[in-house]
Amino acid sequence: MYYVYVLVDKISRKKYIGYTSDLKRRLNEHLTSKGAKFTRNGDWRLVYYEAYSSKKDAMTRENKLKKDGRTKYHLIRRIEDSLTDQN
Repeated sequence: MYYVYVLVDKISRKKYIGYTSDLKRRLNEHLTSKGAKFTRNGDWRLVYYEAYSSKKDAMTRENKLKKDGRTKYHLIRRIEDSLTDQN
């Protein structure tokens, strides 16, 4: 399986979108500052993910979310409460 996921920084409220084949490992990398340069030194929380059986589908979805403002806007609106929930 491949996953497209959204992280939010607990302090700055910045969002990060990524994809991976191992969600637990990738989340741990972000939390230990071994993830993407953008996520280093943050306190990240997983707020959303989608699962795909195709790597190509996951990569296409991640790319669409990162580059198409309207697509990202609709996702962010759909998970709005999860982004602000402190639990």
